[in-house]
Amino acid sequence: MNETDEPVNGPSNPPSARPGGPRKPAPAANMVTFKGALRREKRRRRREHEVDFLNITAMLDLMTIILVFLLQSMASSATAIQENDDIRLARSVMRGEPSDQGIVLVISKSTILLGEEPDPIVKLPSRDQLAQSGLDAQYKRSGPNDLYIVPLARRLESARKLDKAIRQAKGQPPSTSEAIIVADATTPYRLLIEVLYTLGQSEFGRYHLVVMKRKA
Repeated sequence: MNETDEPVNGPSNPPSARPGGPRKPAPAANMVTFKGALRREKRRRRREHEVDFLNITAMLDLMTIILVFLLQSMASSATAIQENDDIRLARSVMRGEPSDQGIVLVISKSTILLGEEPDPIVKLPSRDQLAQSGLDAQYKRSGPNDLYIVPLARRLESARKLDKAIRQAKGQPPSTSEAIIVADATTPYRLLIEVLYTLGQSEFGRYHLVVMKRKA
């Protein structure tokens, strides 16, 4: 065999590049590189925490507190008094909301009541008698001409102690209390003066007369 018949292995035709020859093995993965890639993938897929639930218990507690507050406000409001045949409020041309501070004193055609107490303080006589001489002498301190109503003053004494304690707890000046007077429109002036005088003697220095707004 001559030189031309021998196979030649040149650089352009290496044994590893022959078809069907052995392949070069892949390099082993570095553990540090793998962990770094895993952390980056976790960060990429991570999403911010979202609140996907609603705390119904806390909302129910809040609604209960608001409901109780509204019911107490409506129950203690002086404007919640219903007119009837025994009491008709006077009409006013002034605008503004009545005060809700102090005790409520109701003067109807037949009785004088303090707040929501069912027992009347005084049962009133006829309007003609009240207009001339006011209440009977049996309710006065020193005769029929006196303006001081003894049964009313006794009720106001306990009401004043309670209102004074409330004012001190709220940080308000306890030197005087307020009274909200709900009087019938036909209340004689003499009786109204006697009630106001008794309030003043019982350390109630401010008064609010509740009237109905006149329709425009």
